[in-house]
Amino acid sequence: MYEYNICNHADEEIFTKQCNALEKNIPNIIKDELLTDVDDSKIQKYLLNDKVILVYNSNYENEVYVKSEIDLMPYFN
Repeated sequence: MYEYNICNHADEEIFTKQCNALEKNIPNIIKDELLTDVDDSKIQKYLLNDKVILVYNSNYENEVYVKSEIDLMPYFN
């Protein structure tokens, strides 16, 4: 599992921008469900070739980050 720290505090705008960046830069990515946790944290799920990519806006951990079953760096170089 790959993990990418995007922002060191929870931020709805940065979360949205990160989701948009994935959708723009990764061909064939499929936007799946948006989950909302009890603390109002959000998790956007994506699928790419049967692999899962999760974008978190975590109020509990107070950060925005991405967990992915594939390396995303080649899409952003």
